[in-house]
Amino acid sequence: MNNLLSHKHRLYLAGPLGFSEVGRAFHEKIVQMVTRIGYEPIDPWTLTPQAQVNSVLAMPYGVRRKRAWAKLNRVFGENNAGAILGCHSMFAVLDGTDVDSGTAAEIGYGSAAGKTIVGYRGDFRLAADNEGSLVNLQVEYFIHDSGGVIVTTFDEAREVLTLLHQKGRVLQLRRRR
Repeated sequence: MNNLLSHKHRLYLAGPLGFSEVGRAFHEKIVQMVTRIGYEPIDPWTLTPQAQVNSVLAMPYGVRRKRAWAKLNRVFGENNAGAILGCHSMFAVLDGTDVDSGTAAEIGYGSAAGKTIVGYRGDFRLAADNEGSLVNLQVEYFIHDSGGVIVTTFDEAREVLTLLHQKGRVLQLRRRR
């Protein structure tokens, strides 16, 4: 997973969209957009074979199922961490009443690994610690500290991701304060 020698810009897609049918439909729209821009999308929802997930889901509730989830959770975590380390930059969906905890963890990990992160918050609900930010202040800090920005429309996301793909960086002009 740690192959940055690929001639395509590898973009990790962080977010909770794979948990629901409607989320998966929007996630697919994101995958299509970034592919059209020229990215190689690194999709954490496809890194672990669905057959492994289905086998655990099919188990009856109980100790065996709990152990199987614990084992599979480790696989998810390892796959996602390796994919983050192997990408060039990240795109994170920040929608919800609060940023998804897994997405927040991916943002922190990616920021610490030096990845540029573009956040997308198309949700109009208030989700910040105070009026000085759009989302959790630590999540917002990690995104800005990475050299990234938070955008609030799909068109802005396309524009910023295109700029990142072409120039290898994002201009801070879009920062919301």
